[in-house]
Amino acid sequence: MSGEKVEATLRELAPQVLGALVRHHGRFDACEDAVQEALLAAAVQWGEHGVPESPRGWLITVAARRLTDQLRSDAARRRRETTVATRAPADEQLAPAVDAPAAADDTLTLLYLCCHPALSPPSQVALTLRAVGGLTTGQIARAFLVPEATMAQRISRAKQQIKAAGAEFHLPPPQERRHRLGAVLHVLYLVFNEGYIATAGPQVHRAELTGEAIRLTRQVRRLLPGDGEVAGLLALMLLTDARRAARTRRDGSLVPLADQDRGGWDREAIAEGVAILTAALAGAPVGPYQIQAAIAAVHAEAQRPEDTDWPQILALYDLLAQFGPNPVVTLNRAVAVAMVHGPHAGLGVLDELAADRRLSGHHRLHAVRAHLLEMAGDGAAARSEFAEAARRATSGPEQRYLLAQAARL
Repeated sequence: MSGEKVEATLRELAPQVLGALVRHHGRFDACEDAVQEALLAAAVQWGEHGVPESPRGWLITVAARRLTDQLRSDAARRRRETTVATRAPADEQLAPAVDAPAAADDTLTLLYLCCHPALSPPSQVALTLRAVGGLTTGQIARAFLVPEATMAQRISRAKQQIKAAGAEFHLPPPQERRHRLGAVLHVLYLVFNEGYIATAGPQVHRAELTGEAIRLTRQVRRLLPGDGEVAGLLALMLLTDARRAARTRRDGSLVPLADQDRGGWDREAIAEGVAILTAALAGAPVGPYQIQAAIAAVHAEAQRPEDTDWPQILALYDLLAQFGPNPVVTLNRAVAVAMVHGPHAGLGVLDELAADRRLSGHHRLHAVRAHLLEMAGDGAAARSEFAEAARRATSGPEQRYLLAQAARL
């Protein structure tokens, strides 16, 4: 088995192994450390000697031994725990581990646990990628461009906060479950966005993050097939990621949506996203992720930029705004308003954001204003706004694109 296939197998099994250990032993923090050691050992040994007949059983056995050593249990407890941990996979070898009900329940429980309300969103993201995604601390640190020691401290702090909060390894009560699912989906949304539009660094996107977000969201959808917002988020990711190959030129420079070669869009991903969205809209209450997916679908179905149904997009943004004030939604809506009612109307919408601290200093506000000013024929003001947007941007490709626009004007 190739290194990539081994890594994919380990990522898939990571939450199942962690769930098995936590169910038997408790101590999420100690179990998670033991599973990480088992994953690292597997990455080395499986690459050299091949994948064992029962990879899940192998991981549970090794992780249980690591856990036993960590806790320095007495000999009797060590024999009991090892026996319990190694018996479970032997009984499950006849069926794929991912289809076992316990494994499915464990994955969902882990997601809820990693998105505990005691944690900040950055900590939820980091812990989800490590415990559920199976990524190492180093991989997560590189993805978010921070030192590995910093990420290790963040993950360690998150585990200690979960322990201090007295969180147990079981699904939250029904009244809390819906709220916590919102946090789970938001974390997956953040992971995807960081991969699709990298906030810093030399690359436009990081495929390892978008791929991981899509994989985990597929997993949540398998566990909650009737949830419309889970389906909506997956559809949104597929429809958005379908444009990834056309977003950059060979030199790595950024290509805006209107200038992309739509022949390079992934039509298979678009078809899957549209099908998932259509089924969700027909059978579940409408939510924000479904509406965002519908906007992405309108863009995806336009064969040329001039074929885009901007009135429909504006109507969808108006509907999205009803779910609560959101400066990013207002910013995107301004573009739709400009395309339907003219650039001055769009600039009027942007004026509403001037006092919003969440976006007032963000480079995207200046970039959108520059775009609308250019549409309105004010090249000098547009050039100034493009330059200001470039000054505030932290992503290398975005900064170069904005500077090029300023130079063009």
